[in-house]
Amino acid sequence: MLQTPESRGLPVPQAEWEKDGGHDGETRARTASQERPKEELGAGREEGAAEPALTRKGARALAAKALARRRACRRLNRTVAELVQFLLVKDKKKSPITRSEMVKYVIGDLKALFPDIIARAAEHLRYVFGFELKQFDRKHHTYILINKLKPLEEEEEEEDLGGDGPRLGLLMMILGLIYMRGNRAREAQVWEMLHRLGMQPSKYHFLFGYPKRLIMEDFVQQRYLSYRRVPHTSPPEYEFSWGPRSNLEISKMKVLGFVAKLHKKEPQHWPVQYREALADEADRARAKARAEASMRARASARAGIHLW
Repeated sequence: MLQTPESRGLPVPQAEWEKDGGHDGETRARTASQERPKEELGAGREEGAAEPALTRKGARALAAKALARRRACRRLNRTVAELVQFLLVKDKKKSPITRSEMVKYVIGDLKALFPDIIARAAEHLRYVFGFELKQFDRKHHTYILINKLKPLEEEEEEEDLGGDGPRLGLLMMILGLIYMRGNRAREAQVWEMLHRLGMQPSKYHFLFGYPKRLIMEDFVQQRYLSYRRVPHTSPPEYEFSWGPRSNLEISKMKVLGFVAKLHKKEPQHWPVQYREALADEADRARAKARAEASMRARASARAGIHLW
């Protein structure tokens, strides 16, 4: 409706719930240097004055390599997001898309990474926008998009969302962000996720219209999302959580499975969320059993009335 070697498989720039909060290479190297035992540092000075200089040089080299990796990762992620938008625009005109066009207008000097880039873009298109990327002419490397996302839940839930695969994919992305953030996500985090998907919240998007309006007027009004002010914040901040309709219609295990597919992981990769999803599944099974027992009891009562 919403993952590069270091991006955990999400075909967009790093997902909000997988951001690396660690130190960069330079900080790690500096910290390691600071934590060396005094005896070791003293021994280095006795052996010669060149040792500290070599250590600083090594730290700088390590930091430079880490920075280069992060920049390459960000660029690859950005290229994937740009390719997704390019493919969606081309599909709007219902014209086939060639590999040469993708390389010329989007991929450029990252041509050697084309298989990885297009594979990640295809995952993004499928899980977020509801399109499948198909290569129908291998000789000329020509592709088309096919709208064939199957409902993630029962048919009535798809109807509630207008039968719109891309809208359902976007909702699932937002629910996944909220779930992986501890069942709360700040408004700014949701808008940042839209940016990472190649969308501006207040700018028209040909699939979603105005994304912010879709979220605030449709998802919130239809009770798929709850929106409230965060207490004791100045200036005021707001956050999203699952709405009552999502809690009823969409299981946490389904959303966790959606996230896991985007990251090419198993749901057990996130043990806290997985245990919560298992508990939610058990609660749903008990509620379903109670509802079925109640229905059988009512049916028996009605049958008993007509027996006399």
